[in-house]
Amino acid sequence: MKKILVLGAGLVSRPMVRYLLDVPDFEVTVATRTVSKAQELVAAHPRGKAIPLLVDDDAALGRLVGESDMAVSLLPYTYHVKVANHCLKHRKSLVTTSYVSDAMRALDAQAKAAGVTFLNEIGLDPGIDHMSAMKIIHDVQKAGGKVASFMSYCGGLPAPEANDNPLGYKFSWSPKGVVMAGRNDARYLKDGKEVFVPGADLFGHRWPLKVAEGFEFEAYPNRNSLPYIELYGLAGVKTMLRGTLRNFGWCETLKAIADLGVLKDDSVRTDVSKLTPAAWLRQYAPGTGALRQDVAAKLGLAPDHAVLERFAWLGLFDEKPIDLQQGSNLDILAKQMLDRMTLKPRERDMVVLHHEFLAEYPARPAERIFSTLIAFGEPGGDSAMARTVSLPAAIGVRMILHGELKLTGVQIPVVPEVYEPVLAELTRLGIECKERKVPAS
Repeated sequence: MKKILVLGAGLVSRPMVRYLLDVPDFEVTVATRTVSKAQELVAAHPRGKAIPLLVDDDAALGRLVGESDMAVSLLPYTYHVKVANHCLKHRKSLVTTSYVSDAMRALDAQAKAAGVTFLNEIGLDPGIDHMSAMKIIHDVQKAGGKVASFMSYCGGLPAPEANDNPLGYKFSWSPKGVVMAGRNDARYLKDGKEVFVPGADLFGHRWPLKVAEGFEFEAYPNRNSLPYIELYGLAGVKTMLRGTLRNFGWCETLKAIADLGVLKDDSVRTDVSKLTPAAWLRQYAPGTGALRQDVAAKLGLAPDHAVLERFAWLGLFDEKPIDLQQGSNLDILAKQMLDRMTLKPRERDMVVLHHEFLAEYPARPAERIFSTLIAFGEPGGDSAMARTVSLPAAIGVRMILHGELKLTGVQIPVVPEVYEPVLAELTRLGIECKERKVPAS
């Protein structure tokens, strides 16, 4: 039997744990702070175990890693290197779904020397985005062509029938993480020219995008796209963009919130328990008139503008307590959103991943290639976000423990040895990117 240690039992954990328990020679131990969550995941399976763990307990963490054949970290990314160092000490492999940090990358030589695999970025975004993109890029290159333009977009959204609020969004992962992502600067390449978008203007830099019949969203750039030119082997590409998808209403509203200055400061406030949303918002729209009118005036909008209607729907003009003891501006905003923007029982979420390529060939006409994944959650079951994030990681675990993946060191899934079998297994599980080619105009 192979023993797997899964650290964390959050929103995306269940599909991974159930997939691994379906492999006859795997035993799975889920370790987390709240053991009841781990117990729900293993559901009394004879080869599953739930145990309590405080990840700051170094001795306990090291002991659990040493007793296992490999570890999976579904903890916040700040803990991954801590776990990786225990894995190095005990010569165990590690899987995470997070971006490779500089500190993780620095462990590459040690991991190779220990003969272990640290497979990162094996989730949805990052993860399936890498794998589905590299499959097409390598196919174009094998045919003697080159990719002249690459644009990739991803979004976790409510399914159309659950899209019933004016911001067009419901949370399927960390609310604070969603809000924090709206502060990032962005860089990308467009027609050979570098474009820089400061975080304060991120939501103003948006455009409509149709990804399939009946599915149109707003897109905006996601962080720094430029390193992916080298990562994907696209030297000479004219356009390189990675973006985020949202339903209409979200970007316009978040741009207004950013314009008020709310997102600039994330220091912990000690006055939150004494504030109402209206009193908090008033700090960013001082004036002597009604709050809604003063906010509208600061934003240069009419008081009946749709953005102000969304502010009202979020309760930002309310005079009842915020119901937080302490927190930052981001915590306050996330709390107001989460109270109103959570998927209801039996509502489905939706994941959309969409790539657009321009491929040029020396001996035949150029073509545009589209690759689109649209996945829906299961009513009363796993969310699409949980399945698309955790199942690629689970497949990676199985490949490593069964000796199907021979690579060692710090890896991400941009090579055929990883993406070909993972994409094939995801297709078997009903998670598939549909490809379409048309002549370039």
